[in-house]
Amino acid sequence: MNDAIISMMQRYECKNSEDYENALKEIVQVVALMGLSRSNFFAKAAFYGGTALRIFYGLPRYSEALDFSLDLPDPLFDLAVYLPYVEKELKAYNFSMTVRKKGNTVQNILEITSDDASIYGLNPNALVKIKFEIDTNPPEGAGYQYMSAINPANYRARLYDMPSLFAGKVHAVLCRDYKHRVKGRDFFDYIWYLKKGCAVNVPHLQKRMEQSGKWNPEEELTLSKLKELLKQRFAIVDFTSAKEDVSPFLLAAEKDGLELWDANFFSDITERYLK
Repeated sequence: MNDAIISMMQRYECKNSEDYENALKEIVQVVALMGLSRSNFFAKAAFYGGTALRIFYGLPRYSEALDFSLDLPDPLFDLAVYLPYVEKELKAYNFSMTVRKKGNTVQNILEITSDDASIYGLNPNALVKIKFEIDTNPPEGAGYQYMSAINPANYRARLYDMPSLFAGKVHAVLCRDYKHRVKGRDFFDYIWYLKKGCAVNVPHLQKRMEQSGKWNPEEELTLSKLKELLKQRFAIVDFTSAKEDVSPFLLAAEKDGLELWDANFFSDITERYLK
């Protein structure tokens, strides 16, 4: 049993097994980040995505994956060099890690178990799975910043700055394939950025869209063009499916207002608040 982990679990005020599972998964994500911070990983890479927002900015929803991006393209990058640091840190908090590769060395599933699972409110045989992925061919134009944390111990990580994080989210809203499932978390996060008054790193977004084949490099992406693209996207999204997808990841208080989600709602807030 680790007192630091117990203390962190208590702050979540878990009420059921799903709460305990989400809380422990997030704590394991933090411990994995600490392991990376002990290595030289953040000299080459930065943390981004929903989990970065959740851990460092208080995004009010849980997130499943640890997403990172290299500073510069490197097709030979080997994540396996850094995973022993993650494993060592997890072991220090009485977690055991197994790595299951997904396709190649930059896409992995970390499978985490603990002898203390029952103490944390979970089944003794509980298995926490975390997707761990690195973008080894990053688009240009991102900004960065270092941020520090103190739980369960002191560490520091490098993240995309907020406008660049927002650019990544807008790219997901515009370009993610929703053929089989609408990822409502994209739209929840989009609203969160707007509430924060965050500006979009438009040049970085353009490079992301060029890389995805969604924008002509000969043209300049402007804010007005971006708003029109977003409105066109909202018009074809199945928001009923989006709400069903995001609901399990939200705290009860954050589910208020989901009934407003439709194309008109998102088009209106985009016109008024996107900058």
